[in-house]
Amino acid sequence: MSSLTFSSSPHVHGGDSIPKVMHTVIAALMPATLLSVGLFGFPALLVIVITTAACMVTEFIANALRGRPSTLHDGSAALTGILLALTLPPHSPWWICVVGGVFAIGVGKQVYGGLGYNMFNPALIARVFLLISFPVELTTWPEVSPIIGDNAFSFMQSLSIIFSGDYGSAAMDTITAATPLGHYKTEMGLGRTVHEALMTTFGFDYINAASGEMGGSLGETSAILLLGGGLYMIHKKLIGWHIPAAMLAGCLLPAAIMWLVNGDKYPDPLFHLLTGGLILGAFFMATDMVTSPVTPRGQIIFGAGCGFLTYVIRTWTGYPEGVSFAVVIMNCAVPLIDQYTRPVVYGKSKRAKENA
Repeated sequence: MSSLTFSSSPHVHGGDSIPKVMHTVIAALMPATLLSVGLFGFPALLVIVITTAACMVTEFIANALRGRPSTLHDGSAALTGILLALTLPPHSPWWICVVGGVFAIGVGKQVYGGLGYNMFNPALIARVFLLISFPVELTTWPEVSPIIGDNAFSFMQSLSIIFSGDYGSAAMDTITAATPLGHYKTEMGLGRTVHEALMTTFGFDYINAASGEMGGSLGETSAILLLGGGLYMIHKKLIGWHIPAAMLAGCLLPAAIMWLVNGDKYPDPLFHLLTGGLILGAFFMATDMVTSPVTPRGQIIFGAGCGFLTYVIRTWTGYPEGVSFAVVIMNCAVPLIDQYTRPVVYGKSKRAKENA
């Protein structure tokens, strides 16, 4: 007679693992990441490499200090580094990349106990920290300078830009420009209409915005490729549709209402969709499994809150972009959302749940 083995659940494994999930998300990000390098050249590549390396080194040191085995193989630190790099300007100084990477892993993740215990998305809490602490470096946006072409920076020039801030003979004000969201915010403060602010004085083009040919963070490059990567993750069942759909609706619905009320003052929803980090945040940031609600109803509430706060911050605060702040704020509300959206245990009444 064969022996029986008793063990606790689960008894069936779906085949997913942390490394598999992380590597699939990285693969989904690659098309937009490579395009950002193509559009902004070697400086962008250096920003991505330095930020990712800073995250991985910090992860290794933190685990060593805590006497735990290395977790570099699972890809979570590398993914945090890539996501953080995509929220940074393409010519960010090397020390911004290092400080951000150390903060993301050291404070955003390891202080809470490591992967699975963090309260905030590590990349976004680091982005918020950098923006508050170093606003000049985080709001200096270079013009698009493709890796191949007459205006391309050589690798040696790129090293000089990232490590010493030296642009050589090129004047700083000839290679930097405002983002569409930043320009809109500034011009509206001068009393101009949306058309004057975006079309007349900026030359905003929806096709260029969709393809990524505009200034901004590395992750604002291509709405089309980011959307494709997000849909790929939904297809692979790594994320559900609830958070991305609710976040996009939470931002675009109020944008549509305000645009219909006063189109001279408020841009249309397509402008909000194609500019800034809304798509990156909706598919790759807010859907973090650790820092988002577990129930579909809770995920919809969470996503809608992220989207609505993004629109409020973009429209009525001093910051032209609000995705990072919105997701971090809603991360704080996740325990409360889970508390009030958890399903009733089979066989028990709602009153029993409320008294639990």
